[in-house]
Amino acid sequence: MELFKTLELPVSQADVRRLRRRQARKLLVWEAGLRSLFVIKRLLDILGALAGLILLMPLFLVVGLAIVLEDGWPIFFAQKRVGQYGRLFKFYKFRSMMNHAEKLKEQLMMQNESGDGVIFKMKKDPRITRTGRFIRRFSIDEMPQFWNVLIGDLALVGPRPPVPREVAEYTLEERKRLHAKPGLTCLWQIQGRSEIPFKEQVRLDLQYIHSQSIWKDIVIMLKTVPAVLLGRGAY
Repeated sequence: MELFKTLELPVSQADVRRLRRRQARKLLVWEAGLRSLFVIKRLLDILGALAGLILLMPLFLVVGLAIVLEDGWPIFFAQKRVGQYGRLFKFYKFRSMMNHAEKLKEQLMMQNESGDGVIFKMKKDPRITRTGRFIRRFSIDEMPQFWNVLIGDLALVGPRPPVPREVAEYTLEERKRLHAKPGLTCLWQIQGRSEIPFKEQVRLDLQYIHSQSIWKDIVIMLKTVPAVLLGRGAY
């Protein structure tokens, strides 16, 4: 004798149709909420980028003049970075290093202070100019990226965009940080910036991606201001 018998519950075609309609409604609500999040986030990005570019224009002129007087042209440094889903884009900064700094980087790789070797970090990098050291301390060198935000390459908040060489060394888990649009600031930028180990940067980026919201973006942006003014973890 069987100890258990299969219990069959009668399910009508009408019940199946109702269940499918209910699931379809839930999916529509979820998709509408997701679209709204991205639309609002993009609107905030555009407004924030425009405000940043307009309000900081006098500072841009002063920084540009200081760079030219100390080390000549160019004022800006453009570099290929990896964006969402691996899309390459041109990333802008005020030039904080001497000309031909990238060529000198190969000679300094043995002095890399990043424990994992994926990213290059060096507190007393000899390539950085006097003006460059000041604008890096207060993240002024990053301000031209408001233009990247305006044209849609970056968001105000999101994982910082890596260079292609770094991405080539990523594990599958680390590549998940490319699932979101990169940003001007992020969780680890407000918790120690360059002093945060790479593995912890990845963990915080993935934490943000899995729980992002407009409210969280606003909180991160507000916390970025004192982090920048105090120059915590910047070099």
